[in-house]
Amino acid sequence: MEELYFTIAGCSHYFGSDFMEKGMKVKLEKEPDNKYDKEAIQVKIKGLGKIGYVANSPFTVKGESMSAGRLYDKIGDKAKGKVVFVVDGGVVCRITATGIDDTKLFDSQHKELI
Repeated sequence: MEELYFTIAGCSHYFGSDFMEKGMKVKLEKEPDNKYDKEAIQVKIKGLGKIGYVANSPFTVKGESMSAGRLYDKIGDKAKGKVVFVVDGGVVCRITATGIDDTKLFDSQHKELI
């Protein structure tokens, strides 16, 4: 599987990003009924719920990470990721499971998606 990176944007509307650290697991969920963005992908953390969205603007996408529009067709309705960098104005993550059956990654000890 090719490495896919994305930026979490909008954290300040939820819990901020001060608590986020490298290695934290995140869940992505497409939100096709979003009235502002048909390619919206919300980002969640277990125990907190929604913490932001995959950035979909050239002003919020950091570095070479993908916008929600570029990532949308590369993942299923739900996917998983891990934080790799916490930078000023955004959090950069890597996709660890696309949510598409043939590209699921499993943790051999826990038998679950990582």
